[in-house]
Amino acid sequence: MKLNSLLCAATVAFTMSSAIAGEVEVLHYWTSGGEAKSAGELRSMMQSKGHTWKDFAVAGGGGDNAMTVLKSRVVSGNPPAAAQIKGPAIQEWAAEGVLANLDTVAKAEKWDEVLPGVVANVMKYKGNYVAAPVNVHRVNWIWASPEVLKKAGVAGMPKTLDEFFAAADKIKAAGLIPVAHGGQNWQDFTTFESVVLGVGGAKFYQDALVKLDQKALTSDTMKKSLEAFRKIKGYTDASAPGRDWNLATAMVMQGKAGFQFMGDWAKGEFMAAGKVPGKDFLCAAAPGTANAFTFNVDSFAMYKLKDAGAQKAQADLAAAIMSPPFQEVFNLNKGSIPVRLNMSMDKFDDCAKLSSKDFVDTAKTGGLVPSVAHGMAISPAAEGAIKDAVSQFWNNDRMSIDEGVKSIASAARNQ
Repeated sequence: MKLNSLLCAATVAFTMSSAIAGEVEVLHYWTSGGEAKSAGELRSMMQSKGHTWKDFAVAGGGGDNAMTVLKSRVVSGNPPAAAQIKGPAIQEWAAEGVLANLDTVAKAEKWDEVLPGVVANVMKYKGNYVAAPVNVHRVNWIWASPEVLKKAGVAGMPKTLDEFFAAADKIKAAGLIPVAHGGQNWQDFTTFESVVLGVGGAKFYQDALVKLDQKALTSDTMKKSLEAFRKIKGYTDASAPGRDWNLATAMVMQGKAGFQFMGDWAKGEFMAAGKVPGKDFLCAAAPGTANAFTFNVDSFAMYKLKDAGAQKAQADLAAAIMSPPFQEVFNLNKGSIPVRLNMSMDKFDDCAKLSSKDFVDTAKTGGLVPSVAHGMAISPAAEGAIKDAVSQFWNNDRMSIDEGVKSIASAARNQ
């Protein structure tokens, strides 16, 4: 038994140089600047181990297109080695019996010791690791162009929604676009969940958007949230529908728009363009959410493979994802923070350091909540229904607040 354990540990050790070479096919949707650079780092690490990297990149924002392609591949009996999946969707795939058990890798690399419990649990199915986490994104950020704020006479980043609307009015009066936004439902919901968090706080957010409590979903607090949400819509431009998120980020980068509600992958775009935080762009918690943190953990679920070389490459991939060198370089590129608890933040910028501090602090206070918009909180079916209801409200200015509340509550109730 002891010899067998040693052999297993040796097989998966990331540092082993005489590994069996194999092909590792990775399905991901990191196709924009900062994201593509991050994927390239992982590819280089795998190639340095003698493995062949087969890129299976599927463009399309939050990964909806990628999931469609993945389902067809798995059904046909030809899954990739790894696929970018997260949250409750990991459990759904595992329940189908198609995911590989990563416990040997996890034990050799001591994942239980270096991962926060809340994250480790998401990566497991019935106590066994089936996915490897890459990072922690904070979703409830607002980004700004200091150039636009200066032109409009806005003194600093808004801390409340009232301050935000006052700033947006000044930017609009200056002839610029107050809010850069795109047209996918996940972008709409990214803004929506930050508004709900800002208006109602972490407990209300949990009750309404995670527990899907009907009382919370039909409350006056939800009505106030939809009022603020609609008001934000009025500060977007007519070309927003259909725009990808990174193009909206570019509007802020180029001084065409003042603000963007987006997770910290937007920072990856700024950094990839050589922009300096605090000078070329500004970051802050979304208005009213300084004491909360909506988290989005990117991860790779590993699929059962038959070929021994492919299995070895897959094990090396899982170990590489969690290795300190990759955690550092990946998150420096991506704009997120390392998922490992024992990582130094010395090389990270002030936005990342604030994110890391708030991640730890909110975990203690109850302000750490999963992002619904990014697949961390509820089942994919429920998430899709509620996203559609929110986007219908966002896109239909004739829908009343009461109708919007009723529509969202109905979408949640029917799941």
